[in-house]
Amino acid sequence: MSNAKSRIPVKVNVGTSADPIVTRLVQEDKTPWYKKPNLRRMYIFLFFCCMGVEMTSGFDSQLINTLQYAETFHQYLGNGRKDEEGNYAIEPGLLGFVNSCYQLGSIFAVPIAPWFAQRYGRRWSIMLGSLIMVGGAILQGFAQHVAMYIVARMILGMGILFCIISGAALIGELGHPKERAVLTSLFNSSYFIGQILASAITLGTTEIASNWAWRLPSLLQICPSLLQICTVFILPESPRFLISKDRDDDAKEVLIKYHAEGDASSLLVQAEIVQIRETIRTEMEVSNQSWMELFSTYGMRRRLLITLFIGLFTQLSGNTLLSYYSGKLFDMMGYTTPYAKTRINLANACWSLLNATIIAFLVPYFKRRHMFMTSALAMLSVFIAMTISLQRIQAAQDAGGDNKAAGISGLFWYFAFAPCYNMGNNALTYTYLVELWPYSHRSRGIGVQQIFGKLAGFFSTNVNSIALDAIRWKYLAIYCGWIFFEFLIIFFLYPETSGRTLEELAFLFEDASLNEKATAAVEKQIHYGDEKVEHEEGHPNAKSVV
Repeated sequence: MSNAKSRIPVKVNVGTSADPIVTRLVQEDKTPWYKKPNLRRMYIFLFFCCMGVEMTSGFDSQLINTLQYAETFHQYLGNGRKDEEGNYAIEPGLLGFVNSCYQLGSIFAVPIAPWFAQRYGRRWSIMLGSLIMVGGAILQGFAQHVAMYIVARMILGMGILFCIISGAALIGELGHPKERAVLTSLFNSSYFIGQILASAITLGTTEIASNWAWRLPSLLQICPSLLQICTVFILPESPRFLISKDRDDDAKEVLIKYHAEGDASSLLVQAEIVQIRETIRTEMEVSNQSWMELFSTYGMRRRLLITLFIGLFTQLSGNTLLSYYSGKLFDMMGYTTPYAKTRINLANACWSLLNATIIAFLVPYFKRRHMFMTSALAMLSVFIAMTISLQRIQAAQDAGGDNKAAGISGLFWYFAFAPCYNMGNNALTYTYLVELWPYSHRSRGIGVQQIFGKLAGFFSTNVNSIALDAIRWKYLAIYCGWIFFEFLIIFFLYPETSGRTLEELAFLFEDASLNEKATAAVEKQIHYGDEKVEHEEGHPNAKSVV
């Protein structure tokens, strides 16, 4: 214990967050995760279970995009309607609603999903959401008309919200502090695994002459959910959830097994358990656990405003346009055949997975704000270049010619968008949300992000189809102005959260005394052990001591 004293000073300098005692202990751990058997096993199942949540989202976005290449999809769900060129085509307004009703279903689930996660735990929330999605996928695959297909997609949207809220939280709360940022970043990058699967499946189904061209891929959306159902209870429950339910011993067992490889005397686990317990207790003392509390203080209002913008930016940065309506963009660029479109989609999904995964591993080495701002400026540059390319293509067509160079340029910038977007809105969304919100409101915080993300997705998915038909390349210029607005919001509003544990960030915007309370308890644990801490907690003036 004397060595611990020499490493950790008694003086506490809180500033805007708690003194990073646990962070310093984590930095002393030089053993990589893959050499720790228990932690390695947990990470494998975290991948299959929680990463599968975003695989489902990616599968859906690419599925509904590539199904539009199948003639039978338009013929069956469009009730035989044909466009001006004589091709079967769902009416643009209806097509936009078919694409966006997934987001609408998620919006309906927002009032319930955070409460369920706080009441019954992260694992049961993932299980419920997965079961709902299994039902939705079956209904989707056997839909008898467009209304049934829309209802099925809304059910899928409801289920995914339960899984996203709890999956993102469980990854952040179970992961070792040293790997937490990478894990939560990989959560979003797994979205592209789902996109690749959907793209690969539709390579073989798009040319099917029957309705199985769209029924089979729709049914296969069940697969990621089945993976979650099979693996969710192999994982331990969040130690923070266990402590919030006064199950401190169970939480300690989880931390000892996975963060200390069974070493009950681990100084890191002793510090973690006290830090989590004291932080959650302090949160509960100053919190009434209601939605209205999100508006009650300056700190909560700032978190709420930042979260609102995170939700909007994840869906209004041009990604929904490029994901759901790539077929129309490819037509504008001169790539008109289903063969070309399906293969470009698959190549872009693979490229997106590659750069998103690389970026996820780089997250710990850069400041969060710097990555967000760089991402916004890069997306702005790409959209300006893509807008110019499409304008030159249309100018050539209006003159009765063809500009193949501009078409190649447009496709290049289409691919260039992926790393620019992934640098911020993909890699950092859940990393930042988990760090921004204290445990007592983390589920609600992610729920708020989902509300505004799904509302933005619902709006843009409906508007994209109509606006792209009406004003063509000029529509991309609107995105240029919006992305510049994103940069300004990030610059003036977003705080820096890197380099601290979740508990050290719990009172980021609040009174420094709340930070000091949790920090003092951790220092007592480090210096005196369990006996002294327990004695003072039982003291009639324990609150004033801690």
